Amino acid sequence: MSISPPVLEVQSNGYCVSTDQDRLDFDVIHGFLRESYWSRGIPRHVVETAARHSLCFGVYKGADQASNAQVGYSRVITDYATFAYLADVFIVADHRGQGLGKWMMATIKGHPALQAIRHWVLFTADAHGLYAQFGFAPDEASADWLMTWRDPAYAALIAG
Repeated sequence: MSISPPVLEVQSNGYCVSTDQDRLDFDVIHGFLRESYWSRGIPRHVVETAARHSLCFGVYKGADQASNAQVGYSRVITDYATFAYLADVFIVADHRGQGLGKWMMATIKGHPALQAIRHWVLFTADAHGLYAQFGFAPDEASADWLMTWRDPAYAALIAG
């Protein structure tokens, strides 16, 4: 059984944060992610598949769908009960410095379907200060975390 929470939309100062998957602009999302340090070269179909299996948060300039200019994105991979992994968080350069990243994070952490989450995780190389404002901190017990890492993960997909 798949859980799909109702669409959430929050508006402020001419922007909208929405979980409506139909509003996602994959030209913007893929364009940013394929150049980011954490997913350089990621194929578009991988971005789209990941989004379809995540709770996505889009940030849009303009409050209605007609002005659907996407300026930010993040996604939460979760079971809606105990665990959530926050990934692919960004605000495009032209819209940074307006508090949109903080607002998106507050919307994510306040989402009604995510209130029972016991463990939140994320990886960042450059935004520790932002995430600390929302309770994230380095894991003192990181030796308990195990993972595998394919680097470069997308090489075979890009070549073939």
